[in-house]
Amino acid sequence: MTITYLGHSAFKLKGKRGTVITDPYSQYVGFSLPSSSADMVVISHDHPDHSAASAIGGTARRAEPFIINQPGEYEIGGISVFGVPSFHDDSKGSERGKNTIFTIYLDEMRVCHLGDLGHELTTEQIEQIGPVDILMCPVGGVYSLDPEKAVKVIRSLEPSIVIPMHYKTDQHDESVFGEMEPLESFLKAMSVEVKPEAKLEIEKTNLPEETEVAVLVS
Repeated sequence: MTITYLGHSAFKLKGKRGTVITDPYSQYVGFSLPSSSADMVVISHDHPDHSAASAIGGTARRAEPFIINQPGEYEIGGISVFGVPSFHDDSKGSERGKNTIFTIYLDEMRVCHLGDLGHELTTEQIEQIGPVDILMCPVGGVYSLDPEKAVKVIRSLEPSIVIPMHYKTDQHDESVFGEMEPLESFLKAMSVEVKPEAKLEIEKTNLPEETEVAVLVS
């Protein structure tokens, strides 16, 4: 599987059975989503920085990508997706609504995308998510997990690899995302130094035994 970071909370997962894109964003974030195509698009919640599915084109397999934006179990073209309900805040959704955590089973690996998760996971949610090989975790705070809570969630799921997302960059619209923490705050909370990579190429047999952080540049 090849994982490419498209910025914000958007990733492109390319496997043997197809391509999945997570949480495509609109210009609302302050920059443009790269031209992309996919067989499937998963959307954690209906906010403009996570739900721009119309920006994603189809592939040779599908004229238009299959859109998944609700909890449940799905299987499209041999790719399985499991959506677990959660919240966008720490007050059961009263501030920012609901959020869906998606686990994508592709190339014999379980890739979990937390969306804009705003709270620590319950025991029931951890059980519903199940084993995680690769975790995409928001770390910037304000609208989702801050660095310290992100570390707690990562430790509760024990993934082989964690990829941080949804943190402040120089490209983000300062008026909307200016209060978010930068990537460095999360790396400090994890007590790691990581060299950024353009993409992550990974197979089941190459997964590390202990959790490692992978930083992808968009």
